[in-house]
Amino acid sequence: MTTEERQKRIEAFLQKAEFASLEELAREVDASVSTVRRDVTSLEITGTVKRTHGGARIIFPPSDEFIFSARETHQLAEKRAIGKACAALIQPNQSVIIDAGTTCYHVARHLDDKPLQIVTNSLPVANLFAAATRVELVASGGVIYPRLGVLVGPLAVEAFSKKIHVDVAVMSGGGITLEGITNSHGLLIDIQLAMIRAAHRVIFCLDHTKFGRQSVLTLCGLDNVDTVVTDDQAPGDLVEQLRAKEIEVVIAPNHQSGNGAKT
Repeated sequence: MTTEERQKRIEAFLQKAEFASLEELAREVDASVSTVRRDVTSLEITGTVKRTHGGARIIFPPSDEFIFSARETHQLAEKRAIGKACAALIQPNQSVIIDAGTTCYHVARHLDDKPLQIVTNSLPVANLFAAATRVELVASGGVIYPRLGVLVGPLAVEAFSKKIHVDVAVMSGGGITLEGITNSHGLLIDIQLAMIRAAHRVIFCLDHTKFGRQSVLTLCGLDNVDTVVTDDQAPGDLVEQLRAKEIEVVIAPNHQSGNGAKT
């Protein structure tokens, strides 16, 4: 592979993932980290890629897929139902990590009536509880990334890796299959893994469009998942296969349903 071909492949990968570590890029193009570091430096000069701590990100993403305000409106009815059903699983006085996904934001909106300790790297979630009297809010450190409304970087990873231990982690993802959970955004993978390790119970909130879908990057295997909360359009066959693996699956009814969530 020539230098030009390698750099085009790096740029194409970043167009999909938006961010990747140097190690991930090295595996993608089958080159050494030092070679990839030089490639990223060259791409930065062209104005298409920005070097970051230990990696690189694309400067002009191809769409608004990762902008919080835009993503928050996708599958809105399902996210609201999932948020309410997941919030019902959280008990008063528990400590809870809330991920930066938009569905997790809808979980947070149903938690303000419970005394909780909430830890998050999500700016919208932090703003939601900024004036709450029954919630003790802990925001991770890190660099503000406005497109996602999230705190990222080594400080955020370190906060969840070494200092935080909670009862429950409420997580998001880009897709779920029998092979595990995937995510579209490499910038968040390390933080999410630290969140999972910090929690006694891990709940993933995934609407039906995420079922059977594989995003660019692997987040974790199903052995890291205790509960999945989804909506009533989730494919029944995959739901039953998850249950066969002893994963609790909670089906959130839509707004027209009169019953509670089903497990």
